[in-house]
Amino acid sequence: MEGTGKHGGDQLSVKKSEPVLIEPETRTHSGFFFLCNLDHMVTHSVETVYFYKAKKWGGSRDTLSDTFKQSLAKILVHYYPLAGRLRLGSDGKYNVECTNEGVLFVEARANCNMDQVDVKVIIDDHSETAGKLVYGSPDPENILENPLMTAQVTRFRCGGFALGLSISHLIADGLSAMEFIKSWSETARGMPLTTKPVLDRSILRSRQPPKIDFHFDQYAPAETSNVSNISNPFQGEQILTKCFLFDSNKLAILKSMAMEDGTIKSCSNFTALTAFVWRARCKALQMNPDQTTPLLLVVDVRSKLNPPLPKGYFGNGIVLITCPGRAGELIKNTLSFAVEEVQNGIKMVNEEFVRSWIDYLEVMGAKDFPLHSYFKVSSWTRLSIECSDFGWGEPAQFACTNLPKNSAFFLPDGKEKKGINLILDLPVTAMSTFQELMLL
Repeated sequence: MEGTGKHGGDQLSVKKSEPVLIEPETRTHSGFFFLCNLDHMVTHSVETVYFYKAKKWGGSRDTLSDTFKQSLAKILVHYYPLAGRLRLGSDGKYNVECTNEGVLFVEARANCNMDQVDVKVIIDDHSETAGKLVYGSPDPENILENPLMTAQVTRFRCGGFALGLSISHLIADGLSAMEFIKSWSETARGMPLTTKPVLDRSILRSRQPPKIDFHFDQYAPAETSNVSNISNPFQGEQILTKCFLFDSNKLAILKSMAMEDGTIKSCSNFTALTAFVWRARCKALQMNPDQTTPLLLVVDVRSKLNPPLPKGYFGNGIVLITCPGRAGELIKNTLSFAVEEVQNGIKMVNEEFVRSWIDYLEVMGAKDFPLHSYFKVSSWTRLSIECSDFGWGEPAQFACTNLPKNSAFFLPDGKEKKGINLILDLPVTAMSTFQELMLL
């Protein structure tokens, strides 16, 4: 199997071997594994790529792949649901049958050196390039037949390699996926697990009877029409995905702008950047003043429950919150207005909100919300990407490669995480305007 993609003006060619199944080293639990309501919100996969610098690894040419395959077989004993397959129950919900079938593993070779491949190029050209470094499911339309995880190790010339992973969002959110990768890397180095996975998802079962104390009508299917109408001004234009770096200086400027009128006394990098992008996106898309542009935030609830979810909880520990907005209000008011809207939305998330959200999902039976009218923002800035050391050091570069439509994604910049990489998709003309607004 071969594929090509751009990397700095040249052609990246990747030759892939046929995939093989990696099963758990020893027989694990059988039967069905419960997925809670929070697991059902999103059914696409989390796709990531980790780049490791050139180093000499002794032994045969297969040592690199053998290290990954052998350690993967070992770690799957602890994370055994990943080796199973999805099943659809009579209630319309997914569960995992623990079949021990394993995950797909692919070896590949690239035609260039790793230093010729830049993460920003991969993000900007994700539809063409990322697919060469991340092995997608054989039948993406049939999630019941596909493995819950695939792994691809791509060797570059003169050493260096990339690890491309695809993990079903039904089995893990970004934080849990990263915790799995950390545990896998510890196993590869022959170390004990720092944190053992907690697989019991009954912690997040719905209450009986359900008790909903918050209004979630905005998520009902009847309300998910394209009320923002964002595609009309740029009908038929190509959608671009770009990466913008907000270093510590730019983030400080944003926070200063947000607080300069005295409306708010403090704000985080996340709230300042989210509010700024929300407003700038309205301008770039030339929204009319009455156009609705609700902001959808992905909020980690692990620490917001009482008691908090146990350390190592493996699953989805996130909820969605909506900050309603109209383009005219966001644009005419100062940045503090949008920041306050974001802050108020996040403040709502507490124990009762989360429990009500879980109960709402139970009543509605909703999964994979068609929220095309929303602008969705997710942040991975606190993830410990540097912990993904499989024996060849920390990743030199990292990327998330499958950005959902109408979304923005925040990734940490550098080891010290002082900056934020913003990944955003927009029509070509709107992206040009957005780039001008980024010049702080």
